[in-house]
Amino acid sequence: MQFSNLSLGHTLQILQQGKCLGKKELEILANQELIEQKLADVFNITSANVREVIMERSLLFQSVITDYDKFPLRDNQTLETLWKLWLPLGIKLANKRQSLSRPLVQGILGGQGTGKTTLAKILVLILDRLGYKTISISIDDIYKTYAERQLLQKEDSRLIWRGPPGTHDVSLGIEILDKLRQSENRNSDNLIAIPRFNKSLFHGAGDRIEPEIVSKVDIVLFEGWFVGVRPVEEKIFDVAPPPIITEADKKFARDMNKKLTEYLPLWEKLDSLIVLYPTDYRFSKQWRKQAEQQMIASGKSGMNDDEIENFVDYFWKALHPEFFIKPLIQNPELVDLVIEINSDHSVGNIYH
Repeated sequence: MQFSNLSLGHTLQILQQGKCLGKKELEILANQELIEQKLADVFNITSANVREVIMERSLLFQSVITDYDKFPLRDNQTLETLWKLWLPLGIKLANKRQSLSRPLVQGILGGQGTGKTTLAKILVLILDRLGYKTISISIDDIYKTYAERQLLQKEDSRLIWRGPPGTHDVSLGIEILDKLRQSENRNSDNLIAIPRFNKSLFHGAGDRIEPEIVSKVDIVLFEGWFVGVRPVEEKIFDVAPPPIITEADKKFARDMNKKLTEYLPLWEKLDSLIVLYPTDYRFSKQWRKQAEQQMIASGKSGMNDDEIENFVDYFWKALHPEFFIKPLIQNPELVDLVIEINSDHSVGNIYH
């Protein structure tokens, strides 16, 4: 097992073995927290509370690590990421929920390969250990049905893949989040049907499946590739980066930008937004190729490199990251937390 910080790695292995930390290890962890000032600010850690924070996180680490086999990701960075990001973020969300008189709806925005689904799954495990019933909903879960999207494609032949603005049932999303936000009565057994989507149906076009029935939810994680994204000024498309090249590309980009307006009432249901931000948006192609190659190697079907290029380009033509995500992370009124993702999928800077 490799760690970027050997002292931290050694200390986390002690915790993983179920042992108590000695004075030396506690000191190492405390110093580590305070040295990384930006991270300390994000998670409200000070010299006055650092010992208390370390003790709370250590106990939570040992509780969560018993579910390590359920983690969707287990590599040489996992324990360090668990300690430095996932656990403090889970505690932060739990504290936010405590300050509300209703369920918390936390948005998670991330492009292809940024790890938004992994983050959501691990936060569900952590928040469960903290005593908060948490569910994860993807924007994919509110896709229009297969039949509806077939009609949509006849109306607009440019909608060759599901995913861009206009392919979702926004009113369904609003209805579900409203019901979840209003389910604050822990003694109530009101059942809520959460829509779910199976991407493999109809040769990969996907369709709705039986909904998941839930009740008494504390925290909702709502994730997707353009969750929280806002329309931009029309003139920005006059000079656009690749793959928006032709006049037809620019028309498609402008039309998708207009469609985003329909999603604004849905974004209003979010209490805050976390953005998983690649240090270079072009990493998405690299990550997608790696994922497809792994699928093919395991005997499953997957796209070749040319197909991936066209696939990712399609989504960049619809909502280009430079136009829609880059400005968003500079707006503190709309984004609560930015988590940078490096080319090797490791976590970079984390900041408000």
